[in-house]
Amino acid sequence: MNPSTATKIPFVDLSIMHAEIQDEIDAAIAGTVERGDFILGAEVERFEADFAAYCGVKHAIGVGSGTAALQIATLALEIEPGAEVIVPAHTYIASALGPLHAGAKPVFCEVDEATGLIDPAAAAAAITENTAAIVAVHLYGQVCDPAPLRKLADERGIKLIEDAAQAHGAHHGGARAGSIGDAACFSFYPSKNLGAFGDGGMVTTNDDSVADLARRWRNLGQLAKGDHDVPGMNERLDTLQAAILRVKLTRLDAWNESRRAAAVAYRSHLGDSAIPILPEREGAESVFHLYPVLVEDRDRVRTELGDAGVGTGIHYTPAVHEQTPFAADYESGAFPLASRWGREELSLPMFPGLDDAAVERVCDALRGAI
Repeated sequence: MNPSTATKIPFVDLSIMHAEIQDEIDAAIAGTVERGDFILGAEVERFEADFAAYCGVKHAIGVGSGTAALQIATLALEIEPGAEVIVPAHTYIASALGPLHAGAKPVFCEVDEATGLIDPAAAAAAITENTAAIVAVHLYGQVCDPAPLRKLADERGIKLIEDAAQAHGAHHGGARAGSIGDAACFSFYPSKNLGAFGDGGMVTTNDDSVADLARRWRNLGQLAKGDHDVPGMNERLDTLQAAILRVKLTRLDAWNESRRAAAVAYRSHLGDSAIPILPEREGAESVFHLYPVLVEDRDRVRTELGDAGVGTGIHYTPAVHEQTPFAADYESGAFPLASRWGREELSLPMFPGLDDAAVERVCDALRGAI
């Protein structure tokens, strides 16, 4: 399907990517089936090595999902039960649930008005004597500025965890997502920039002991057959998914470039409007997992875009501190910028292969609705 000529422009279309690699995917799946090593097989080890090299780190540990990666990273960093972990109030709820399931207590902080990313000053203000870590969420394909967060973590003696679920291949100041924190967590949910044919995730780290613990936590706490030293979980990356992801990793940079081209087109068509869009940040290279805009009266605008044949998404509403598992601990207006993002954010179509004509049509429909 060519999005520029289709009756409808979908929010996301994975078929364009998959069509160009179908033969390689089929061969990778067939090879795994022939070997029969479906659990922690050869393709898991190969993909882990390839992904670690891609991120520029020593270790990559495949796990069952991005949420599992956050939980396992928290455990592998030996964050004590009940310790506080600072999380931006505007993000997907998994950013908080992963540490929560590891026994930590999520403590939310405000985000930057222009980007929706964690505000380092707000994170600093939220630190107490019980704080053990900060979760830096690389939202929408942007990398958080690593310098102030790394400095803050080092000065306060706490850990820095990257939630890089939306930032495969993104850079800031030469540092690639996955290489900045004490541990980083990726999701391979199918719609991600690097997506599996199901769930999957990864923990990356340069710390040998963290990597060793992460491998044990993902595999029932197993040191060796029948020898379990931590109460681990069954959260291993499937060999079939690793085989698929290993093929797709070779195309990731090209697919990210296609996303950037679509983002340039969006900026060209919307740059002179009053619609808030993500700013260009010096030294930062986004991979545009999503293309968010902020609009008032979002539900009406979204309905009109749908009527015009334009698919959209919402990421994320309400703000995390307003979600039921956490709302009792916070007033609804505790973090007004995060609440505004939750109330007004609208994600426009974004995927590799989205051409300029389709972007122009999306923008025309958006201007009309606004």
